[in-house]
Amino acid sequence: MMDPNTEHNTDTCSGDHSERKSHHSEKVKNSLISRLNRIEGQVRGIKGLIERDTYCDDVLNQIASVQSALNGVGKLLLEHHMKSCVVQRIQEGDQEVLTELMTTMNKLIK
Repeated sequence: MMDPNTEHNTDTCSGDHSERKSHHSEKVKNSLISRLNRIEGQVRGIKGLIERDTYCDDVLNQIASVQSALNGVGKLLLEHHMKSCVVQRIQEGDQEVLTELMTTMNKLIK
């Protein structure tokens, strides 16, 4: 059984396949939202660089920064998904979650 005092164990998944939901701790949710807000600002900044005819190499470096930030959000979400939803579904006898996880991971590492 997982330790209920650890942060990641407060994340659970519920619902059937057509209406699944995650329930992240407030700390995790706030971290994800904060990161996404920063990324949103970076994307608006890139748009401004394009509008101001900024040198292409500078814009490309900013795009690389946004991609790296998105990868960070994906890694964090993947970690919590594996420690909560995936573990829970395996414990319930649902082995299909492994196929689903592999498909998702292949999309993330393209």
